[in-house]
Amino acid sequence: MGGEGDRIAMSQRERDRLRVLQDLNEGRYTQVKAAELLKRSVRQVRRLQERLVGEGVAALVHGLRGRPSNRRHQAQLRKKVLQAYRRRYADFGPTLACEKLAEEGLVVAVNTLRRWLLAEGLWQRRRRREQHRRRRPRRSCFGELVQMDTSLHAWTEGRGEEMVLLTMIDDATSRLLARFYPADTVEAHFDLLGRWLTRYGRPHALYTDRHGIFEAHKQGQVDYEGQTQFSRALTELDIDLIKARSPQAKGRVERSFGTAQDRWVKELRLAKAKTVAQANAVLERLLPEHNRRFGVAPAQASDAHRALGSGHVLAAILSVQERRVVNNDYTIRFQNRLYQLDKPIYPGERGGKVIIELRLDGTMAVRFGQRYLNHHEIPLSNAARDGAEPGAAKKDEASSSAAPSSGVKPTNGRSGRTPAEPYPPAGTRKATRQGPYRPAADHPWRRGLPGSRRSK
Repeated sequence: MGGEGDRIAMSQRERDRLRVLQDLNEGRYTQVKAAELLKRSVRQVRRLQERLVGEGVAALVHGLRGRPSNRRHQAQLRKKVLQAYRRRYADFGPTLACEKLAEEGLVVAVNTLRRWLLAEGLWQRRRRREQHRRRRPRRSCFGELVQMDTSLHAWTEGRGEEMVLLTMIDDATSRLLARFYPADTVEAHFDLLGRWLTRYGRPHALYTDRHGIFEAHKQGQVDYEGQTQFSRALTELDIDLIKARSPQAKGRVERSFGTAQDRWVKELRLAKAKTVAQANAVLERLLPEHNRRFGVAPAQASDAHRALGSGHVLAAILSVQERRVVNNDYTIRFQNRLYQLDKPIYPGERGGKVIIELRLDGTMAVRFGQRYLNHHEIPLSNAARDGAEPGAAKKDEASSSAAPSSGVKPTNGRSGRTPAEPYPPAGTRKATRQGPYRPAADHPWRRGLPGSRRSK
């Protein structure tokens, strides 16, 4: 069984095989029984028995034990792979690095590359502490529930513009729609939601966090139930809003950010993207392949999305809306600007409330009820003159010593309001009386009624 002092390393399976063969040699087992225990043929057992007798215990050890594998990669390939990894993919994970190396013609398995990187000290195993959580089952069909969230990350690694990633991911299929934006604003959320609605339709519910874009907050009121611009739009679209109380509750979109922050950051680096437009161009190229690889089949093949109706005007619904009161001269003030509402006029318009829609394309619309009103802006400099003649402005500029115009004065039987701006003009203060009002000596109140002592 080998020379004196020799020590042969054997696996547990090889030791078990040796025990059966020893019993076979000592007559405790027949060759048929030994073949049954070793799960080998009788012919193979006979060969093993002969090798054990002729060569000793070493005959049971695999012939390549301690030797390089016959299927090993060439040393030149390993050298090229490690050089390419050090030069371009130093912080890439083994999986992503294998994909990029394959595009260069350096094809190796993920586990092989991981072993090479571990041997060179270029990669370390990541051990994560396991946490016990109860898994929430996926929704059964596409469009039943969509998760939405924002990832704040150094996507360009300081090379160019700062940007955020907005993502919508279907809960049943993990189908993902994402886009980069300059900031985490309600307009950005409106834009991404509009893209999802145009492509797929209206989902039944949207799962978000409790950010101020989705949930109204008021200081001192914990259970304040006001509406935000986004929640108002979802109400008009008949989409339920579910607000999570922890990041783990919407883990599907959170885990997608982990993948994006690892893979897409490096894709942007390879594409040398510096602006939001360049980053979105890279993202449009990556999303189809991402959905193909990481998407799953739903439990039910039906699509729960609902089509947009004729009354769903996305340009109006996905807009920032503000309310204003129409003045007596059919003007409204908004963002320190004055707008004149043009004809035609409708009953209840004067003194009524209109809705101002700031749309995503940069335009502004004024809606009274279900009607949109024509309007134009009045420059405040012209409004201060209250409809002065065109040549009046030049006369005022020429006469620098003259006092500035105070606008149209009130007249008897009129309120003093003009079609341009209420009296007094902008930038002036109405004169106030000091002390209580006292009528003049010849005022009718002082003369008294006919027949009284004061009238005599």
